[in-house]
Amino acid sequence: MLPWNRNHVRRSVAAVLLAVAVALVPATTARAGDAPSRGWNDYSCKPSTAHPRPVVLVHGTFGNAVDNWLGLAPYLVARGYCVYSLDYGRLPGVPFLHGLGPVAKSAEELDAFVDKVLAATGAAEADLVGHSQGGMMPRHYLKFLGGAAEVNALVGIAPDNHGTTLGGLTALLPYFPGAEDLLTTATPALADQIAGSDFLNRLNAGGDTVPGVRYTVLATRYDQVVTPYRSGFLDGPNVRNVLLQDLCPVDLSEHLAIGLFDRIAFHEVANALDPANARPTTCAAAFS
Repeated sequence: MLPWNRNHVRRSVAAVLLAVAVALVPATTARAGDAPSRGWNDYSCKPSTAHPRPVVLVHGTFGNAVDNWLGLAPYLVARGYCVYSLDYGRLPGVPFLHGLGPVAKSAEELDAFVDKVLAATGAAEADLVGHSQGGMMPRHYLKFLGGAAEVNALVGIAPDNHGTTLGGLTALLPYFPGAEDLLTTATPALADQIAGSDFLNRLNAGGDTVPGVRYTVLATRYDQVVTPYRSGFLDGPNVRNVLLQDLCPVDLSEHLAIGLFDRIAFHEVANALDPANARPTTCAAAFS
């Protein structure tokens, strides 16, 4: 008999399936340092009275500071925000595709980047918007690295706050012994995002939120990576969980589309950043 208990094997196959799912992300074509001149990552930008906090965009697994935000960054810049994005979780020898290193280490990179943005803009706090891992990873920064003193709001777009089971495809568990150890070594962030991982158990112990931060979670029922999709939702004060299809029943966005180009989701991000001036999000937001 192989020396693997059922839980160990379950996590192993989930890790493999997570790797397969995120590998469906299209190959990137731009270097993070070659950000297009559409107005974001402009360190001369000074927040306005209407939008007094800079917005930091946090990409997902296999993403980067440019390709993940070709839709949302210009959308927010056009609405008067100072917008910034970073690369994090880089592995040696892996260009363009980031968010693969240990999630706790990536949170330290986010901490340093927010400090840089606050110093440049003169703002006391930032707002964070993250897709997938980028919506979950900042919670480590908020909870363990003092981020709650530097962040007003966190908006997660299809975040895996409680990990993923990848659709419950655990019927394949017996066929993947040893996969978890391999992925923990090769791509630590994938192992960290499996439901029940040590990282997620520590992150969620004692509650999902920290005082002083507003949380918004945007989810889609068609998410094929974060499963079940409700595992992205948070419990606690100052939390708003939003299912995209409750706003527009015909929105078919899945895990990638909701973050890359869904203007209905973008409209709701803008509402979360400026709740005092929020406007109802409907299917018509796709044309706004």
